Amino acid sequence: MKINKKLKVPFLVLILIASTVAGSLCIEQDTQKQSSLGSGGHLNCALAFGPSDTLDPVSKWVGWYVREAGLYETLFSYDENMVLQPELASGYEKISDTEWKITLRKGVKFHDGTVMDADAVIYSLNRVLDSENARKSEYDFIESITKDSEYSITIRTKYPYAPTIASLTDPIMSIVSPKAEDLQNKPVGTGPFKFKSYTRDVSISLERFDDYWNGVPKLSSIDVYYVTDGMTRLFKLESGEVDLITGVPQSEIATLQSSEDYEVFTKETLRSYFLYVNMKKEPFSDRNFRQALNYALDRQEIVDIALERIGGTPAKGVLPSVSEWSVNDQLEVIQRNETKAKELLSQAGLEDTDNDGWLEYNGKDFEINIVTYTNRPQLKPSAEVIETQFESIGLKTRVTTMESSAIEADMSNGNYDLALYAWVVAPTGDPDYFFSKHFHSNGTEALKTGYSNPQVDKWITAARQTTDEDLRREYYNNVQWQILEDCPEIFVFYQNAMDATSSKVGGFKQYPNEITIITKDVYLK
Repeated sequence: MKINKKLKVPFLVLILIASTVAGSLCIEQDTQKQSSLGSGGHLNCALAFGPSDTLDPVSKWVGWYVREAGLYETLFSYDENMVLQPELASGYEKISDTEWKITLRKGVKFHDGTVMDADAVIYSLNRVLDSENARKSEYDFIESITKDSEYSITIRTKYPYAPTIASLTDPIMSIVSPKAEDLQNKPVGTGPFKFKSYTRDVSISLERFDDYWNGVPKLSSIDVYYVTDGMTRLFKLESGEVDLITGVPQSEIATLQSSEDYEVFTKETLRSYFLYVNMKKEPFSDRNFRQALNYALDRQEIVDIALERIGGTPAKGVLPSVSEWSVNDQLEVIQRNETKAKELLSQAGLEDTDNDGWLEYNGKDFEINIVTYTNRPQLKPSAEVIETQFESIGLKTRVTTMESSAIEADMSNGNYDLALYAWVVAPTGDPDYFFSKHFHSNGTEALKTGYSNPQVDKWITAARQTTDEDLRREYYNNVQWQILEDCPEIFVFYQNAMDATSSKVGGFKQYPNEITIITKDVYLK
């Protein structure tokens, strides 16, 4: 066809315009496609704790570590404000005092492509109820789990158990693929990231799960390094080797905050630091003596010295203020009172008969041994400040650090005086988790302290069995007040989480129960 010379230039311009428009449309479509798949990028992070000999969430506390990495999820979970929300479930209905019907979320796939349904959920939960599971006793309240339909199950309990739904947020209840052949070494969950490889005690590598039910994750891959030393984690952040670290050393917070290259995150957690008291031996069996120890503590001084004023807040009672069940709004921090402490020690039979500055008991030299472990850097310096405070009122004291497994064995055998520990006191949001273990006379931790108060047992049992929230709150308030009187455990401070990222990381949030770290919303700017 012959082209008119007068139309030649305009025609070429039209072609160029059309090409440009088409090209821009392609670019726009590619951009939209890329956006739908997330912004991409590889994240390196260094965490203080991680799995060791297995990656199976059903094993002891491993579920915490593999959930933190974004591998696994549970039927229900808590957001960053500790508000209960459905996760792999879409909702629940209380059918009776002992029946809970749970509706499952549709359209959820495991990393191996298997569809999550009622059979998969029942398979996963029954793994926890297996007689060989070390934590089975925590779920003995469950009588049966049955399938109602492809996306509905019913959990029946042996007796009314109000925290049933809350208990399903524990990472041990992670939902796993029933087709996975080796969950110890190759985890298969529903989380935003799927497993690539693991080097024991060193690192775990993950990649984005494009079929994630809650939207495509923004990162393309992650390497999680397990680094126990806080300063080493910090050096890795400052050198650019990692982009996110947990557990920033307290002494380095101000330096990071002064730099535009980093963002520091701090938040009160549900982790309490407290002293177990061995009530099975004298004079620790005397409430006057235990209360004397309580009044001997200067909690603010412990926070100022051991935590450098930023690592925590002085404890008022059992539960930190971040828990909706705490009675801290009705309490003041117990202030150190040397006069009262000495009066109570005298009533408990401790005297300085030889005027050497140290108290004796039953005419014999008396010394307190505080045992603690080294996994958490706040423990040893805190114990050493407590040592000084006890000695200032005449109680000769020493601090011994041991492996936690050795301490556990000694405590079970009643072979200790005081043990300084750190617990997340309400990881499932509900007080029953901690109160039943620590203050009910047949609880695993109460057996270590020797604590038994029939009235406390009644309150805990009643709170567990009623779904009336006002009544439950009244019972738990009573328990907390009574524990402050009886002092089977002496609460010292609540820990603040202190994490940091490079300035190029976005979407990171802190969770008070310490169960979640990596989510689909974390991204690189």
